Amino acid sequence: QVRGLCGTYNWNQQDDFTTPAGDVEIGVTAFTNTYRVSSDCSPSLSPFLLEPCAAVAAAHRELAEAACAILHGTAFQ
Repeated sequence: QVRGLCGTYNWNQQDDFTTPAGDVEIGVTAFTNTYRVSSDCSPSLSPFLLEPCAAVAAAHRELAEAACAILHGTAFQ
């Protein structure tokens, strides 16, 4: 019953990349881009983006750094 950027939690890694439309993507980049809320808020991910926080426009840097801090925090270790 769970799906999203963190997977399905059903011990089946084959369906962890289930999109909001119910499709299963095979690549991380295509999968994460399906969860973008708006093309105005952040750039699309490319297959070789090594530092996602560096790609965000200066106007959104503070928000991006706060979001990245959560992902690097203890909840996701």
